[in-house]
Amino acid sequence: MAGIEGLGRAFNIVPIAAGAAISMRDCGGITFVCTGADTFTLTVSDAFGGSYATPGNTITHKITNSATNGTAAWVTTSQSASNAVTIASGAVAFFVSGDSLPDGKSYVKVTASGSGLVTAVLHDLNTQRKADNLAIVGA
Repeated sequence: MAGIEGLGRAFNIVPIAAGAAISMRDCGGITFVCTGADTFTLTVSDAFGGSYATPGNTITHKITNSATNGTAAWVTTSQSASNAVTIASGAVAFFVSGDSLPDGKSYVKVTASGSGLVTAVLHDLNTQRKADNLAIVGA
């Protein structure tokens, strides 16, 4: 059986997402994957170019990895509820559900306090697009 490409159908990726405004209107949630010894802070807004503020303490667990090259296992750990995640090295991933955002807030940003890198994986897409021409292929 042939596989089906997931990009644009099951997920979308924002490779360089640090400080970028991302709409959650057409997805169920976003997993942010961050690297570098840094603090990564989640903020939300009701408009793309609007004013971003804390969504409250929505992050209660994170998944960490001591290596960024795939040689170590991911480990789920809990953290005190916050809108930020801090790591000393390696990588960290955390999930933000659209349901966890305050009413009316559908835009998110994750900002690194220093030189950390952020990638966003949008999944459970409501609108699916073909990767070759971005035409809508499903609702």
